[in-house]
Amino acid sequence: MDARGKWRYAQAVGGASPGMSLFRIAAAALLLGLLAFRPAAASADTLDRIARDYVHLTLEIGERDPAYVDAYYGPAGWRRAAHAHPRTLAELAAAAEALQQRVVRIGVPPRSLDARRRAFLAAQLQAAGLRLRLLRGGTLTFEEEARGMYGIDLRVQPLAVFDPVLARIEQLVPGPGPLADRVEAFQDRFVIPPDRLEAVMRAAIAECRRRTLAHFRLPPEEAFTLEFVTHQSWSGYNWYQGHYRSRIQVNTDFPVRMGRAVDLGCHEGYPGHHVYNMLLEELLSRGRGWVEFTVYPLFSPQSFIAEGSANFGVELAFPGTERATFEREVLYPLAGLSTADADAYEALQRALQQLAGARFTIASQQIDGTITREQAIQLTEHYGLLSRARAEQVVAFNEQYRAYVINYGLGQAMVRAAVEAMATTPAERWQAMLWILSGPTIPADLGVASG
Repeated sequence: MDARGKWRYAQAVGGASPGMSLFRIAAAALLLGLLAFRPAAASADTLDRIARDYVHLTLEIGERDPAYVDAYYGPAGWRRAAHAHPRTLAELAAAAEALQQRVVRIGVPPRSLDARRRAFLAAQLQAAGLRLRLLRGGTLTFEEEARGMYGIDLRVQPLAVFDPVLARIEQLVPGPGPLADRVEAFQDRFVIPPDRLEAVMRAAIAECRRRTLAHFRLPPEEAFTLEFVTHQSWSGYNWYQGHYRSRIQVNTDFPVRMGRAVDLGCHEGYPGHHVYNMLLEELLSRGRGWVEFTVYPLFSPQSFIAEGSANFGVELAFPGTERATFEREVLYPLAGLSTADADAYEALQRALQQLAGARFTIASQQIDGTITREQAIQLTEHYGLLSRARAEQVVAFNEQYRAYVINYGLGQAMVRAAVEAMATTPAERWQAMLWILSGPTIPADLGVASG
């Protein structure tokens, strides 16, 4: 059965009304896989045992690589043990390989939920092995990292492909001087004043949440805190705390423009990272007792799903012209900004999105050593239409996170394509999104060719 057929089957047997609990909705969406389940023969090893060992492995890698563990809300004793007695990098690499071998030996019914779970663990463990290779001083090309760590067969495009986009933007922002300078100057007219930034951000997040609640029922105790920080290579971050709580941070190293408010509200909050992590906690960690979902290793296929769905969540929550209308009617007045050129600003934002692939190409060239850091900055200025300072921040992110950058634009495109393959109406699009967010989903599950 194809993706759309699976979703329609889930709707027929379980319904899709917003009033249902998240657990019941997701259970309906995953029922097809459960119907194929038959008890496996007794074995000395199980997915549950492998999952526990995977969590310990992940926590210990986190002791060797501070950026590795993005979230953990499992037993506190496991974290203390990892901190007290982390294995060496060589021992961890051997343990990751042994766990991969154990996973493939586990028998599960084809097309069952356990088959998806096994595939998830196998993909996560493969990524762990590659991350450990880098930590031990090994090398990976950008494309090898994309394939092995994020499950994507990436083919970067030559930068010349983006020259026609630059030509179109020339028409949107005419005038003398370098195009990047003109674009930056025009966008700076839409900076949210610092003394109004919190009010604008809270209003944006509240609207993202309201629209998400129209389709998903969230745990009543869910909540987030909002913080403004500096000296980071990213513009926003969600730190999931467990127990349906998140800490959302907005980086103010550079003035925050109007176009970022809804982006950050949906991406970091609703229906983005905050909702995704809550679903995994409620439905898989608590609902099924799958301990592997109490930990989130950043450099893994899970991030491709997380970042891609968070980016797609913006257009899911604000289809068509709804975002522009909300910004004009609510956010512009809150920020004290004129809406006179709002249409031109929106058109520019749409055009700039078409340059996202250039960042993959530049990052791959720098990671693979075919261009220098300075060349990467200059190319980012040119193809990202950014100031020198903003381009340096982008390059710093690429240096810190390497191939992780593909998870945003390419992840968004693949999640969008998967949702459109499963759904035709707006309500079905939300339920298809729920299927992606609430299961042990890896990029291969999206069923869409990458490129």
